[in-house]
Amino acid sequence: MKKFLAVLLVLSMVFTLCACGKKTDDSKYTGKLVVYSPHDADPLNAGVAQFEAKYPNIDVEVIAAGTGELCQRIVAEAENPQGDVLWGGGADTLAAYNDYFQPYVCANDEFIGDAYKDADGYWIGESPLPMVFIYNKTMLDEADVPTTWEGLCNENLKGKIAYCSPSKSGSAYTQLCTMLFSQPTIDEGWDLVKRFIANLDGKLQDSSGNCHKLVASGEYALGVTIEKSAVLYADNPDIGFVYPEQNSAVPDGVALIKDCPNEENAKLFIDFVLSQEVQNILCNDLDLRPVRDDVSYPEYFRPASDIKTVALDQQYVNEHKAEIVDKFTEVYQGTF
Repeated sequence: MKKFLAVLLVLSMVFTLCACGKKTDDSKYTGKLVVYSPHDADPLNAGVAQFEAKYPNIDVEVIAAGTGELCQRIVAEAENPQGDVLWGGGADTLAAYNDYFQPYVCANDEFIGDAYKDADGYWIGESPLPMVFIYNKTMLDEADVPTTWEGLCNENLKGKIAYCSPSKSGSAYTQLCTMLFSQPTIDEGWDLVKRFIANLDGKLQDSSGNCHKLVASGEYALGVTIEKSAVLYADNPDIGFVYPEQNSAVPDGVALIKDCPNEENAKLFIDFVLSQEVQNILCNDLDLRPVRDDVSYPEYFRPASDIKTVALDQQYVNEHKAEIVDKFTEVYQGTF
């Protein structure tokens, strides 16, 4: 109900803008824009509707799919790009496809911290994604909810944890790497991951989007997920979530597709979704944590300053993804 009302509120704002009929220089922008996006339907539809209200003479087409699928599509279309902008998807995944994006410094660059944008401008963060442990209060006492990655290895949680295969999910891969880098050395990180895998008791999900749903439905007591999925249940008295003491907050990003057919409109869109007005709406009405430092957010978000992040070696994480995922799969298959 909360999400439905929020979408109605956002759309009503859009219709109000349209009804005013105020002519501005924005009406001079014309043509097409093709947006590739893995975002959930609510923020995706609301964001596009707001853009169309501001730029009524731009015809927007949306292609929605998973981040990996969209990136592979961009690769396949590289000789004749069909999309203009990729909106969403973990920056660690986007970084692996830098060759297929072109650098762009957005109009709101000064409000975005260096940690949330590519040093060479190939992608720009638009929503940090802290990791959380979501839990069902009817199945797990709050005193038994882990606050560390090591806590996921407690015997009382064996077989009760919803976690997605990192070969299927970018966020699950980030969670795996956070575990690895939460320890003094990578070898010690793998020791932790091996104990975590054993505690999964042979249960591994095919979609990261299922983890929070399985906890909410009572099929699992606890799940490893991202903040934006957990806050969907902010009004549910049976569901809670905690931030692990060592965290990661790799942002969703937005990127300009190399040699895209509608480059100027794509740049307009990137500037738009990173504007204070839109970031404020997407955050406070649709629960996407803002990347800008001049936007406030709901009280159920932990302040960014209180989230202690692990120093991920992003270059290592990007360059060794296949090796890390293969090793996880090998350990999992060798355990069960």
